[in-house]
Amino acid sequence: MLKNLLIKNYALINELDISFGEGLTIITGETGAGKSIMLGALALILGKRADTTVLYDKGKKCIVEGLFDMRKYNLKVLFQNYDLDYDNQVIIRREISASGKSRAFINDLPVTLEVLTELGNQLIDIHSQHQHLSLSDYRFQLRVVDSYAGTLIMRGKYQQEYEAFINLQNELKRLEEEAEKSKADIDYYNYQYNQLKDAGLSVGEQEELEQEIEKLTHAEEIKALLSSALTLLTGEGNSLVGNLKEVVTQLMRAGKYLPVSEEIAGRCESSYIELKDAAAEIEKHYEKIDHDPARLEWVKNRLDLLYSLQQKHRKSSVKELLDLQQELENKISIISDYDINIAEASEKLSTKRGQLKHLAEKLSKQRQDTFPLIESQVVAMLHELGMPNASFEIWHTVLPDFSPAGIDQIQFMFSANKNVTPQDISRVASGGELSRLMLTVKSLLSDATGLPTIVFDEIDTGVSGETAEKVGNIIKRMAGKMQLINITHLPQIASKGDYHLLVYKIESDNKTVTKIKHLTPEERHIEIAKMLSGEEITSAALDNARELLKN
Repeated sequence: MLKNLLIKNYALINELDISFGEGLTIITGETGAGKSIMLGALALILGKRADTTVLYDKGKKCIVEGLFDMRKYNLKVLFQNYDLDYDNQVIIRREISASGKSRAFINDLPVTLEVLTELGNQLIDIHSQHQHLSLSDYRFQLRVVDSYAGTLIMRGKYQQEYEAFINLQNELKRLEEEAEKSKADIDYYNYQYNQLKDAGLSVGEQEELEQEIEKLTHAEEIKALLSSALTLLTGEGNSLVGNLKEVVTQLMRAGKYLPVSEEIAGRCESSYIELKDAAAEIEKHYEKIDHDPARLEWVKNRLDLLYSLQQKHRKSSVKELLDLQQELENKISIISDYDINIAEASEKLSTKRGQLKHLAEKLSKQRQDTFPLIESQVVAMLHELGMPNASFEIWHTVLPDFSPAGIDQIQFMFSANKNVTPQDISRVASGGELSRLMLTVKSLLSDATGLPTIVFDEIDTGVSGETAEKVGNIIKRMAGKMQLINITHLPQIASKGDYHLLVYKIESDNKTVTKIKHLTPEERHIEIAKMLSGEEITSAALDNARELLKN
């Protein structure tokens, strides 16, 4: 439960430090005193987004800090999931800086707003005045039924299965669309693939052909040059190799008289051997080179094919053409496999549909089994709240297909008058009737969910007199099972509280400041008398207030 709430620099609040106890805490005060401002601050530590407009002093940061007794919450697993330290006493703090930056902490460890919201949903249910409108929202109605029927866990499992079903459905649709599109392209892919495959491409081929065409184109010129070089090296008469051989011979003879000549002769002999080998190599290439017009024509045609394929497919090399060929082969293979993949996806979807249908029908039956119980309890409580002719029904239809919440479409139908067919709540319920109806629903939910703390912000709107007394009795009864904080303008309800907080405004330094205090028994007596008669307290109001408190 909420044990303490500290608020600094929020809206009209400079600083408030409020303690709360078990049971029913009543909060009263004049209109505009700041009662709902407190709820706004409380909502901050439950994950609500905020900006700098909430700052009382624009130059300072806003701090809201709540101390919670966690023993009734069973939230150890949630704390473990987010790697948070768990203790029976947990402090949740929210800070809004002057620049608008927001920070959240749980036991001084920083957390995201998402974590704060998830935790906040487990701690406190704040019922604000506008929530009456949610009574006509079928999603809220279905959640009421699930909470009462104890099917929230089953609904969560259904939603997981539903998401898996939708994913499979989308995957099948994607495969079918891609198959349809790809099958229209299969002929084009096959044509391109076969053209590349028939070309018999190989890496490095283009470079080799380009070298060969140079050789074939200039064959006669190359042969003439090689012949000339060979003649200079080894030709008849004054050849380079022959002269060098003679140089070696002469140097060897001179070696008898000049030893260094033998060393020079060795060096010349090495050159002689090298030139002789070079001449042999030239002769070999000379014999290989032929003017072959047919081969030249074939190489030209082959290169023309490679160039045209590169230009057509906007590639710069044979390797890129081969990569394209492999890519086309893969596409053709995928298209060929689409029928198999579609059949497999259809089978998975059919299996998942069966599983989802079974779970949806089980969820629907458990919901429908509770309809009579909900209807009877709501009607009984409405009668208790001064609506003896009220009727309440849950209309149900089965949806034609699965929805995120199941196959059930429900609608709360209500009538406050005798022999009048129940109709949609939004069309027939007045403000006071909505308040009482919402109170009955919240009472049912509190019994079903066991939420430790509920906050009512004027849930008694539109009721008065004897009905207010009965509303107070139900609120008091609910507070016997949980912590309940109730903001009210009705003395009949205010008198039911175990604690009474008064919210008031004072003027300070040309500023309006909201304050709050715990009322003593005597102060509470006077406050309830004011609620009965106004600022001018009469003896009758004091007697009446004393009687309300006594009862």
